[in-house]
Amino acid sequence: MIKSLSCFVGICVLLSACSGFEPSQQGEIRRQNAQKETIYRSHKDQNYVIDAPIHRVREGYPWEPSALSKFPKVTKEFFRCKGNESHSPHPKENSPGEFIHDCGGLLKHSLPVRSGKEFVYPILLDLLNYVQTKTSHRVVITCGHRCPTHNTYADSTAFNQSSKHMIGAEVDFYVEGMELQPEKIVDLLIGYFKETAPYAGVKDYEKFLRLESSLTNVLTPPWYNKEILLKIYQKNEGRDVDNKHANPYISLQVRNDRDTKEKIVYTWDKAFKGFLRY
Repeated sequence: MIKSLSCFVGICVLLSACSGFEPSQQGEIRRQNAQKETIYRSHKDQNYVIDAPIHRVREGYPWEPSALSKFPKVTKEFFRCKGNESHSPHPKENSPGEFIHDCGGLLKHSLPVRSGKEFVYPILLDLLNYVQTKTSHRVVITCGHRCPTHNTYADSTAFNQSSKHMIGAEVDFYVEGMELQPEKIVDLLIGYFKETAPYAGVKDYEKFLRLESSLTNVLTPPWYNKEILLKIYQKNEGRDVDNKHANPYISLQVRNDRDTKEKIVYTWDKAFKGFLRY
């Protein structure tokens, strides 16, 4: 047994000794066998052409003041739901012992979602930025998107239960420094459709009609064209949770989708299934 083990060890040593050259020997052999070849190339030879660099001005971030306005650009981020779980619940009307609670706001859910992305109707952003540029005053959004929970908490009246705030098609705002001049802001908004492509020159967009006040919840008859509806809430009107301030304010509603050409209406599915919950 001992003799067999000795033979096995001897064979292993012999095989390891014959397994190859040492690293230093391998390096020496490689150097001896190396061949040199000179590469010739003219200074005019080009494998590919590199275009001359062009100076490009960096685009501004949404929160940076633009060249046209000293205030940050209004984006969909300004439309985040203002719900907050720390808000005190209030009693439910005609239901003793029941209370209405607020939602968790932007930490608990998204904006409305379309085609996999958060979405607010572009005309709302365009109009608010237009007002901000024309007036050189800041637009203050008091209410953008409302999830159904916050919508009920903010205003539980029957008139509000089909609010377009829930589908990203409505915004409430006033203009800082022009709080008592909502009519001037309305004139600016109407003017937008008379001077801005693709609306300028199109009768359905340039011409605004008035809606009977009996059909709405404000005393001032609203203005409307094919795409939007404008309402002025005076100091004693529309005082919900999001609009507890003392200023008159303007409500902008989208009536028709300029991309799909479809009429925009509230539906339960759009409101309750149209956003993500975290």
